[in-house]
Parts: sequence; C-alpha cells; structure tokens
Amino acid sequence: MEATFLAQNFVPIMFGGLLVLLLTGFPVAFALAACGLGFGYIGMEAGLFPPSLFQALPLRIFGIMQNDTLLAIPFFTFMGIILQKSGMAEDLLETVGQVFGPVRGGVAIAVILVGALLAATTGVVAAAVISMGLISLPIMLRYGYSRIIATGAITASGTLAQAIPPSLVLIVLADQLGRSVGDMYAGALVPGLMLVGLYVLFIVAVAIFKPAMVPALPPEARIYREDNGKSGHVSLMFLLILCTVVGFSWAYAHDSIMMSWLERTQSAPGDEVVIMSMTVASFVALSLAIINRVTRLGLLSKLAEQVTFVLMPPLILIFLVLGTIFLGVATPTEGGAMGALGALILAIGKRRLSLPLLNQALESTAKLASFVLFILIGSTVFSFTFNAADGHIWVEHLFVDMPGGAIGFLIVVNLLIFILGCFIDFFEIAFIVIPILAPVAEKILPGMVPGMTADQAMIWFGVIIAMNLQTSFLTPPFGFALFYLRSVAPKSDYKDRVTGANIRSVTTTEIYKGSIAFIVLQLIMVAAIIMVPSLVTGGLQEGVKVDADAALEQMLEREGQSQDAEQEGLQPEGEEPGEDDPAKALEADMKADKK
Repeated sequence: MEATFLAQNFVPIMFGGLLVLLLTGFPVAFALAACGLGFGYIGMEAGLFPPSLFQALPLRIFGIMQNDTLLAIPFFTFMGIILQKSGMAEDLLETVGQVFGPVRGGVAIAVILVGALLAATTGVVAAAVISMGLISLPIMLRYGYSRIIATGAITASGTLAQAIPPSLVLIVLADQLGRSVGDMYAGALVPGLMLVGLYVLFIVAVAIFKPAMVPALPPEARIYREDNGKSGHVSLMFLLILCTVVGFSWAYAHDSIMMSWLERTQSAPGDEVVIMSMTVASFVALSLAIINRVTRLGLLSKLAEQVTFVLMPPLILIFLVLGTIFLGVATPTEGGAMGALGALILAIGKRRLSLPLLNQALESTAKLASFVLFILIGSTVFSFTFNAADGHIWVEHLFVDMPGGAIGFLIVVNLLIFILGCFIDFFEIAFIVIPILAPVAEKILPGMVPGMTADQAMIWFGVIIAMNLQTSFLTPPFGFALFYLRSVAPKSDYKDRVTGANIRSVTTTEIYKGSIAFIVLQLIMVAAIIMVPSLVTGGLQEGVKVDADAALEQMLEREGQSQDAEQEGLQPEGEEPGEDDPAKALEADMKADKK
C-alpha cells in the first residue's frame, strides 16, 4: 500500500522535499544534490528504480566539466569586472551625462543608455545597479530629479543585464535548452534594444508632460566647454552624422564583402549587418578622434573628443565580440576569451590595471564560476532522479489539457518564473525549472506559429524567459535590483559636497514606487514578444530545408538506374567496376570466370 502510494506520488513528494530543504536556508546546490540522492535511494529501496540507477551519474558530471559552452561564463564575467573596476562606469556616466544634460530628462536618459552598455559588458545585475546607484543617484538628487524617476531609471537600466547580449542569463538558458548561444544572442538583440527604446521614450514623455520631475543640468554643471564658451554639441553632431553615413554605407556593402571573404552563398542576417556596421562606424570615429588629437587640427570639440575616447573603446569591444559570434568566426567561448583580453588591454591603455584589481577580478570570477558549476552539478543529480521517475511526463500531463493550449502554457510558465524570480536567483531558476519545462515547450510551442521550427521555438521561449526574469528583478517587495539600490542609496539626510544643500534620504517606499512604471514597460515587452515571435525569430537563419520525399525518390531512381545498367552489362556513367565497392568488384570477377 505504501509502495503504491509512493510510486503514484513520487514526483510531487520529491518537489515537496526540495521545497522544504530550500526553506531551511540550506545552500541551493547541496539541497538539489541531497534531494536527488536521497529520493533516488528511497526509490531504489521501494523497488521503483533498479539498484544500478546512479551508475551513469559520474559520466553526466564529467559531461558538465567538459562543456565548452559554459567556459563563456567566466570569460564574460572577468571582462565585465575588469571594465567595471577600471572606472568605465564613472567615465561613461560623466561623459554621456554631459551630452544629454542640457535637455530635460537628459541625466535619466544617460543612466539608461549607460546601463544598457554596462549590461552588455558586465552581464551582472548587481554590478550594474550598484555602480549606477553610487555614481548617478547623488547627481540626480543634487539637481532636483524626482526620486521615483531617479531610482526607477537606475534599477530598470541595471536589470538590462538579463536580456542584452552578451548576457550570462542567455548563455545559461541556451545551454539548458540545448540550443546555440549565438542564436540566443541573435534572438535577444532586437527585443533588448526595443526595451531600451521604451525606457528612453518613457523619460521623454515625462520630460514633456512633467518637466519639473526631470530638470536639465544647470550651466555650471557642464564641464566640457570650448574657449569661445560653446558646448561643443555641434561638432559632436557632425561626427555622429559622418559615422552614421559610414555605417549605412557598410550595411549596403556588407553582403558583397562577407560573401567574398567568407565564401558565403546566402545573405547575412540583419543582426549581423547592424553589429558590423556599428563596429565600422565606431572604428572611424575613434580613428578621427586620434588623428585630431595627434595633429591638433581642432576639428573636433572637447566634448566630441571626450565622448569618442570614453564611449568608443568599450563599444568596439562589445561589437567585436558579438560580431565575431554572429559571423560564425568565433564561438561564444572564443568570443568571451577575446572580450576578456580586450578588457585587459583597455584597462592597461587607461593605466588603471593594477595587481590588486587583477586579483580581485580573478577571485570574483572564480567564485561566480564555482557557484554556477556547483548549482549545475546539484541540478543534474536532481534531474537524474526526476527523469528516472518519469517526472518530465508528469509535468507534461500538467500542461497538456491546460485551457488556451500553447498560449495558456506560456502564461502559466511566465507567472511561475515571475514569482520564482522574486525569491531565488536566475541561475537556480535556469538549472532547476528550465530543464523540467524545456521538453514540454519543445513539444507544444513549434505548432503555435506556422512555419516555426523547433530550434526557433526554443530560442523564442528562452528570450521570453530572460525578459521575464528581468521583470521579476524589479518587482516589490523582493526584487533583487531594489535591494541592490537600497544598499547604496543614502539612508539618512546628508549635505551635498558640491552645492552645500541638505539632501533628504531615499526611502524604501520611493525605490519601490520608482520600479512600477518600468515593470509595466517590461511586461508590455514580454507581451509583444509573445504576440509577435518574429521579433526574436526574424534574426535567426533557417537551416537548409531538405524534402525527404524528393530525396527518397531520387535515391530510388538512382538505384533503379544502377540495376538496369548492371543487367545490361553496363556500369553507371563515370564509374568503374569495383572502383568503390570491393564486393561488387569480386562479384564481377566471379562472373567473368564463369564466362
């Protein structure tokens, strides 16, 4: 009786045991492994599993250690930490803030744009939010920004690290879904940029309808001026126009250049064209700024030079990493290694690389890589027992008869991920929940959109999950980004060191309120991706389609021709007896002897 009850309810009991272990505060990696091993032993004792259940487990774990894709995680982490610790965030916020500062909402727009750039370099939410909170929040409070807008812009832009390539989340999701990291990057590129655009449009709307909430920087706060008193924006605008023309020119010539260089026969996808065009334009801008400074021609203003020297190197590094991945020249792991080397070169070029900084970066990278590896090993042990108990079939039965079909599945999964994202880290979600949901998604989603392949459907599913995880990072009261900002926001009143004014502290309620508008924008983006899958799949190249029936007919026809030719004592054209098949050669010799 007890064995029958255990056999019928093994999977839900196993989930309950895992939940109890997690609620006790036991480390996630060890809770997963303990649950998998413990319930595996119970199942073997109850006769549900064969005694040899765990014999293949060591091979699974060695397979994790040999996974080249996961090497991209420490490479991209190291790249982000080096760029962050070498002062890139401070330089970017100061420079971009000077560009947009003269207009209302300019500092908030600068925070969002720099947040997107930090997302593409650091790839870690905590690093982006803390850096932006330490640097930009005092500036926004100093010049009278609404606390709700200021805190919301910082937390929302910091969470862009979830969805903008090269994101660590996308690497892990691609690995767990069994798909290409390059395809996952290509699928997430357009939605990520669209979300940044939504944030900027929201700040512009606030500047138009509520200008007092987002004031412009006063003239005394603008530090880059020409000798004649001008701001230098005109020179920057001309440089931007020139680089735009260069970028569009490259976009038109990209296919012909790449076809001759890489010996391609198909046109390049749109994301590759965009990345490579921006790379070429950035190289042109940096080259002009270097020539202008070396020759002292004075063609560029101080602001234009500063923007170019601060903004272009990290942009070029990101574009080169993504460009080589999209071109197929480098794998994501090789691209991450190139990014790590490029970050070291940039830090050396700025004379900011020191031995303590390097030690700190290596230590942080090793800690994060070990953290991910142990969670992955623990989740492998858990899923090993889970799949042995046919848990994936149990989960599939939960969703098969769900109202709404594929849409109902997506809604329930997104609600589940949204709620879990408020309590546990995205690594745990990716390693625990995604392997359970992936087989169901692969079975249900491809039929949702006509012509969508299984690979495209899984990339689409992965981007939806990444965007949803980003939303959960902002949700009160447990959103991680809100806690990160709370840790660095002023907790008591203080005297501003520049203006001398007394600045009131930032309350937790203000941080929570600031996130609401950006949560709505993110949910709109999630809904848009679900309703318009081409936002993701439009950047993916379809594989070569083979008509199986036609291929079979051609094979049968060729075989028939060969048999006819053999009966007539002739060989098919272009073939010699026994040239490729020793058995046929021997048969031909025997026939000749009989004659």
